[in-house]
Amino acid sequence: MLQSKINIEQASLLLKLLADKTRLTMLKLIEQEACCVCEFVEIFQVSQPSVSQHLRKLKDLGLVEEERKGQWIFYSINKNNAYYPFIASVLDQLPNQNYKLKELEEKGTRISCC
Repeated sequence: MLQSKINIEQASLLLKLLADKTRLTMLKLIEQEACCVCEFVEIFQVSQPSVSQHLRKLKDLGLVEEERKGQWIFYSINKNNAYYPFIASVLDQLPNQNYKLKELEEKGTRISCC
C-alpha cells in the first residue's frame, strides 16, 4: 500500500517540532512504551510545567495520545496520526533511549507514580 506524502509546509512544521532535543527524546521514549509526566520530569531534570509545555506542542499536532490511569496520565505515540509514517522514519534513525527508563527503575522512581 502506498502512503500519501506530506507537503513541504507540513514537513517543515514537523521538523521544527522535532528540532527540540527534549521533544525528540520524548517521542523516542514513548515510541515503544507509555510514560507519565513525572517520569519525563525525572529523566530531563526539568519542571513539570516545562514537560507539559513540550507535551502540549506534541498533542496539538496529534502526535501523542493520553491515557488516564488513576490520577496519572500516560503518554504514548499516536501511530494512527497521518504524520506518524514521517515521524517514524525519523525515529528509526535514532538510538534506543530505553536505558533512561531502566535508570528510573533502578533508582525506584519509575514506579513511583504508577
